[in-house]
Amino acid sequence: MKPITEKQIDTLIDTLAQVQTSDDAYNEYAPSNPNNAVRRANLKLYLGTMAEQMPTTLMVMEAPGYRGCRLTGVPVTSRKVLLEGVPELDMFGTDKGFQNVEDVGFEKIYGEQSATIVWGTLANLGVIPFIWNTFPFHPHQKGKPLTNRKPRKPETQLGGEILQQVIKLWDFQQIIA
Repeated sequence: MKPITEKQIDTLIDTLAQVQTSDDAYNEYAPSNPNNAVRRANLKLYLGTMAEQMPTTLMVMEAPGYRGCRLTGVPVTSRKVLLEGVPELDMFGTDKGFQNVEDVGFEKIYGEQSATIVWGTLANLGVIPFIWNTFPFHPHQKGKPLTNRKPRKPETQLGGEILQQVIKLWDFQQIIA
């Protein structure tokens, strides 16, 4: 297995930050919102952990939801999971440097069902896959950021290009979608 460098991680994050999304999708890494710097930092910590762990399984999910990655910057990870951590897996937590973002309108959102189920199941199994989203940005109904919608075909095609970059960096033996 080839080691993944900090420069490669930074390049991936920079690529994400530069993507222009439609007005019904939110790029949680874009430099246009100062809170996104915290999301980029959270993603960098996650990717750094994955570079250390070198998981052999990639679990591909659909897209960030407004209760999870949209707020934290980490795929399938709510504030609850990010800040409290998953002790059984020695993942996440404020003690590892993960930070909260307080976006206006999102203050009361803490947990998210998918993140709770996925990370709880992984903790029970004792495994840490690399988790990524097919479309790595939050698709929502136009003018309603507190909603989710399915990504459209051009969005999944764009996400597929980014997913290919992730696959080239890590040496996965198994990909689950």
